[in-house]
Amino acid sequence: MSILEIKNLTQFYDERLLFNEANLTINNGEHVGIVGLNGAGKSTFINIIAGKITWDGGEVNWLPGIRWGYLDQHATLDGSLTVMEYLQDSFKYLYDMNDRLEEIYNKMGEVTDADELDKLIRKSSRLQDELTEKHFYDLDSQIKKVANGLGINDVGYDKLISTLSGGQRAKLMLSKLLLQDLDIMLLDEPTNFLDIEHIEWLTKYLNSFKKTFMVISHDTKFLNNVAQYVVNIENGQIRKFTGNYDKFLSQRDMLAKQYEEDYLRQQAEIKKMQDYIDKNKARAATAGMANSRKKMLERINVMQKPATVLDADFSFPYTDINSKDFVIVKDLEIGYDKSLLPPVSFHLTSKTKLWIRGTNGVGKTTLLKTLMRKIPAISGNFEFHIAAKPAYVEQDLVFPNKNDSAIKYFQDRFPKYNYKEVRAELAKVGLKGELASKPICNLSGGEQVRIKLACLNNTLSNILILDEPTNHLDVRAKDKLKQAIAEYEGAVILVSHEEEFAGDICDVIFDAKAK
Repeated sequence: MSILEIKNLTQFYDERLLFNEANLTINNGEHVGIVGLNGAGKSTFINIIAGKITWDGGEVNWLPGIRWGYLDQHATLDGSLTVMEYLQDSFKYLYDMNDRLEEIYNKMGEVTDADELDKLIRKSSRLQDELTEKHFYDLDSQIKKVANGLGINDVGYDKLISTLSGGQRAKLMLSKLLLQDLDIMLLDEPTNFLDIEHIEWLTKYLNSFKKTFMVISHDTKFLNNVAQYVVNIENGQIRKFTGNYDKFLSQRDMLAKQYEEDYLRQQAEIKKMQDYIDKNKARAATAGMANSRKKMLERINVMQKPATVLDADFSFPYTDINSKDFVIVKDLEIGYDKSLLPPVSFHLTSKTKLWIRGTNGVGKTTLLKTLMRKIPAISGNFEFHIAAKPAYVEQDLVFPNKNDSAIKYFQDRFPKYNYKEVRAELAKVGLKGELASKPICNLSGGEQVRIKLACLNNTLSNILILDEPTNHLDVRAKDKLKQAIAEYEGAVILVSHEEEFAGDICDVIFDAKAK
């Protein structure tokens, strides 16, 4: 039984055609991964079916009565609520029902009429039965069973939402979504803020989920483990494949090649017809034939040009240094009001590649910000070699002005480059043509990450400090980034939740564990 039908979906974005009369059917119980290159329209697609944005043409039809929910990591939460109060809101209708039951009990103590009392008793009995059937009296344990799986117990259920990090809020929103007993869940990059342990828990949870979910993810291991179908967004179309990500790849390359051949064949035919029209429309003897060809040309459903892969050339310039005592961290305590971690100590040579891993919110980002002197240490000390030249890429996609273009952002940081050189440097990371001149706010997350990496391509360093650099990057770009970091001759401090990415690069692991 289909629960979502999309017919002839058409959507423009900044005059670019994202979807060209695309069609898709999602059936009850399907576990679907959504993939596509950076900028292909994955998040736009999710926002369309979630009713967040209006589409330009076609139909999006849900089966009536379907309960669906959307993981929107940019949603604003009420900071005055505690973590538990926010999660309990998933069952607000049951709490409201319990409030009505309490009102009835109070009223029963005041009623003297036997008939009225009998009505109240029957009503209270129905409510009591429904609350029992819905396991209302075990709700807190149900909530914690799910939330603990995502590490919310490490955050604390009495903690105010206003005090949580961005990653902790994302985990909290995901926990609430999983608790809501939905018919279909729409998940946009749910693993971005999860550590390895919690990705494994989410994988098991989704595999046991009896209903439907659609998930955008660039984590191919995760997709392979949870997806029974893959929806690929490419060339203005939305195409559904049976099988996990690896099975999809084996089919996609063949179909992409066939599409390109069909496109080139159609373009040649269009050119041939247009040439005939141009040569013959002015001659009386052939004008009729030319007009006929023109009508035929107008009826052709022109194929969209094959998607341009945002190829990436990452290569981080290195200034030579050779030191056994390149970075020394000793009894360093990091945090804000209180220390997040036990005293941290480690020692890096100028060639060490260090992977920092640990649960989300434990303090990994805070540790990097402390090392970069963006926030003060609580106690202890750390020291970089006097000739150290660190290059730092933050996890958050923060720009001074998101209305600026990638060109302006880059040029402000490298004023010696002329316009042509700036264009060339951005093109190296896949930001070509209009992508480089668009406002940054109109670029996808993956395209914004590429701006940061284009700057890194032009920053001389001997230590890279990278905080979740793969977030938002598509598979091809991640592979190129992995290769560039592996080939980098200097030291690396890498925070990452992707085991396959970090494990192949780094030779030393530091496990960040809360106090």
